[in-house]
Amino acid sequence: MDGKSLTPPAVKLNQLKQIFPEVFTENNIDWEKLRITLGENINFANERYVLNWAGKSDAFRLMQQPTTRTLMPIPEESVNFDDTQNIFIEGDNLDVLKILQKSYFDKVKMIYIDPPYNTGNDSFIYRDQFSETKAEYQKRVGDKDDEGYMTSEGIFRKNSRENGQYHSNWLNMMMPRLFLARNLLRDDGVIFISIDDNEVHNLRLLMNEIFGEENFIANIVWQKKYAATNDSKGFSTTHDYILVYQKTESFSRNLLPRTKEQNQPYKNDDNDGKGLWRSDNLLVKSFSESGVYPIVNPNTGEEFYPPKGSCWRASKETMKVWLAENRIFFGKNGQGAPQLKRYLNEVQQGRVPITWWTFQEVGHNDEANKEVSALFGTKTPFDTPKPVRLLKQMLLIGSDKDSLILDFFAGSATTAHALMQLNKEDGGNRRYILVQMPEICEEKSEAFKAGYKTIAEIAKERIRRAGKKLQYEIEAENKKKETQLNFDNQENKYPNLDTGFKVFRLAESNFKQWRQPETYSAEALAEQLKLFVDPVAEKTNLQYMVYELLLKSGKDLNVNIETCNSYYLIEGNESAFILEKVDEQIITEVLSKQPKKVIALDRIFKGNDQLKTNTALQMKDAGVEFKTI
Repeated sequence: MDGKSLTPPAVKLNQLKQIFPEVFTENNIDWEKLRITLGENINFANERYVLNWAGKSDAFRLMQQPTTRTLMPIPEESVNFDDTQNIFIEGDNLDVLKILQKSYFDKVKMIYIDPPYNTGNDSFIYRDQFSETKAEYQKRVGDKDDEGYMTSEGIFRKNSRENGQYHSNWLNMMMPRLFLARNLLRDDGVIFISIDDNEVHNLRLLMNEIFGEENFIANIVWQKKYAATNDSKGFSTTHDYILVYQKTESFSRNLLPRTKEQNQPYKNDDNDGKGLWRSDNLLVKSFSESGVYPIVNPNTGEEFYPPKGSCWRASKETMKVWLAENRIFFGKNGQGAPQLKRYLNEVQQGRVPITWWTFQEVGHNDEANKEVSALFGTKTPFDTPKPVRLLKQMLLIGSDKDSLILDFFAGSATTAHALMQLNKEDGGNRRYILVQMPEICEEKSEAFKAGYKTIAEIAKERIRRAGKKLQYEIEAENKKKETQLNFDNQENKYPNLDTGFKVFRLAESNFKQWRQPETYSAEALAEQLKLFVDPVAEKTNLQYMVYELLLKSGKDLNVNIETCNSYYLIEGNESAFILEKVDEQIITEVLSKQPKKVIALDRIFKGNDQLKTNTALQMKDAGVEFKTI
């Protein structure tokens, strides 16, 4: 319990040890043994197909650095904090993704993100230390040597000075976040990423590197506008892209609901007990002797033969069964030529998703703006929201009714709105984790004029308002039901619709961190050694510490926390935290709960070594894992 997050390299090394224990020597990889083990399937040559850019190695190092930060609960900004399963986190998504690694590893079913498109107008507010001067960039990529002179590579590399840095900065921002996000996906998980022409090519290559080219699913084209922009200098861009990747081949996409147009041909004019049906041709083009025989109309006795050169689609024996089952239709008056009935309940109950999504089907930008404006009662306080229908379509394809959804570029929180709306429509229990940087709104923006200082504030308020709207709709529908007969027998369609959310904010750890002293003077070392006397930070409280310990212990943010007499029980008897005070009575009470693990602050023993030793012995005798901080 060192206060640091789980690092991706540590996870990968543990996985590699399980698969290839023979290639490890003194906890390090023996590359020669690995080469021998894998044979010709591993390439140690320098020349190979690879995506590279300026700063890539720094981005990897940044991704691998553990974070000492934590998440601080903010109940006063939350809705139904104690009972909701939804989570909104305010802070830099890179740190947040690192914090979530241990608690949510392999738990997320679907990820959707709408990152900066790198249009030249958007700014990267994520401080990943990749900003550099053009001179520094030219030296890094080889445009200038150490003396500052242009190299031959720089002379002949077209537009590298501009385009290279421009795209590299974006890739450096995206790479570590996508890598960390992949860890959180279940093996049957999927990620959807909105993007436009500025970076779709680089994003595709980056995703191939992180997720594997074999896990590419689709490049969806979304028609975001319903009309051309007449003042465009070149072509009017009316679409964006949505890249879709699975984590592994375990993913299976869902079918979309059938449309009214698809179901329109199905009727039931003869009150068939099997339900809606449509007529289908009984003839087939491929010829078979077994398909040539007369079909007798039972109403008129008239015989019908297939035209010369064709045949019926079934054998004579099968046709007899179909006639007995009323699957053959002879027209509305019962005297026409035979046709086959195709029942709606026997066809595929859904439609395969396609890669062309029209605005009629999933909405457009203007629809999205109107949705947000309707909630806030003013002009939309957000520049580029996505329509709810677009997110619902992705949720239908990529999630199940009880899935956990992650969006770490939350923006105006359309994901939360769409998820709640879909849960209302199909009775689902999907939950979300949204992450949004507290990006400052421009003073000229509608959001700032409306009193919202940050994008995160807009997102939280949208979720509140969308939740209230859905609850109001439910109440109105229930009141309508009360006026109908047999109301008591009607099923409650929304028994557990969760419109609440817990708010957390990225914060410094509640525990002091060891830092390498700048000098090795006695005073500097003595200051660091104070950490071992009392590691608890000055500005903290018990609730903050409980949630940090949950995350460090690998528990999710929705576990059941029971506040007891000076201690906390986590998930029944899974764990116990003793943080306030301790004595023999409290230890006895904690042991009576039979927890599997107990964590206590060292300072609450107040130097009573006998009590601490006895506690450790009692825990050991009871088979309880005991740790102090």
